[in-house]
Order: sequence, then C-alpha cells, then structure tokens
Amino acid sequence: MDISVNRFKRCDVVKLNGRIDSYSAPNLEKTLKDITEAGRYKIVFDMSDVDFMSSKGWWVLIETQKACKRYNRGELVLAGIRDRIQESLDLVGMGSYFRLFGDVTSAVGNF
Repeated sequence: MDISVNRFKRCDVVKLNGRIDSYSAPNLEKTLKDITEAGRYKIVFDMSDVDFMSSKGWWVLIETQKACKRYNRGELVLAGIRDRIQESLDLVGMGSYFRLFGDVTSAVGNF
C-alpha cells in the first residue's frame, strides 16, 4: 500500500493504492490525522486504486469526517470509488455519510 498526499490551495488530495485492511489502516489514519492536525480540513480521498476496504478502513474515514465537519470547517469527500467498494459502503449504510465524486478533478472543484 502506497499513500501519497498532494496539497493544493483549497484542499489536500490523498491517494492510496492497494488494500485498506486492519494492517494498513493505521498508516492511513496517521496520514489523515497529520493533515487535520495541521489545520487542513478539506480532504479529497482518491479511491480509484483501492481494491479492498475493511471495516477498520471505514472507521478511519468516519473519524476523519467527524474531525473535518466539526465546527463546519470542511469535509472529507471520496472520489473514484470502484463499484465493489461502493456496494460495501451502501451495505453498511454509509452511502449518504460521504459525498461521492466520479473523479478527483470534480472533487477538488467542489471546494
């Protein structure tokens, strides 16, 4: 699993490839926490290369979303979600918790 972060004027784009499971989720959690602790609360999570997402991964994203939305500072949006990942998001009832975008460009343009 590789994580990259690109900082833009309006938001940060986090891109990850591979699996997000109980082994790799702490790395993602640290990356997202570093961004929010730096006072940046508008985050695009590019999931176009994520091929598996465990419940631990969803919890990391939920906690980050809570931190971002606190005091209306920003939000975490998801971009490029594969159909299989989208199905798991809907299955756990979190489909409406995140705003979803088909690609990173439209997600960044949202901010």
